[in-house]
Amino acid sequence: MSNEVKFENILDTYGVLAFTNVGVSMRPLLRQGRDVMVIRKRGPERLKKYDAVLYKRDNGQYILHRILKVRENDYVIVGDNCRQKEYVRENQILGVLEQIKRGGKTVSVTDKGYLFYVHLWCDLFPFRFVLILCRERIIAFRHMIGEALRKAGLIERKRD
Repeated sequence: MSNEVKFENILDTYGVLAFTNVGVSMRPLLRQGRDVMVIRKRGPERLKKYDAVLYKRDNGQYILHRILKVRENDYVIVGDNCRQKEYVRENQILGVLEQIKRGGKTVSVTDKGYLFYVHLWCDLFPFRFVLILCRERIIAFRHMIGEALRKAGLIERKRD
């Protein structure tokens, strides 16, 4: 018998699940290991575009990503910090993001600021590749400049 906790069992028993995320696929919305996600068990209704859903991949991995498109037989889903779309079946989806708890504050998925972020970020999906690539290049460039300045003795390494 496995001692592994299964999210679907918690959702079936309590109807809600709260946990911190592992990974960066939902950045900038969720900060790894710091923000608490509150997921409610999904009902029988079809989900909507922009819902952030907890689903289970065929390999057993739990993922929280956002619906970009509702199709007849599945959903087109992608993480806020991702470029690769996934196609998720109805029976894979366990729950829907309801709240985020960050720094003592609770943000509901119905809050105006949250909805503005979601619409802006999802509606810009075709440009997301360029935005993420630019951010990655800027970070790499800053790292490269910092290393060059350290090697030249112009700045010191950060001390822990």
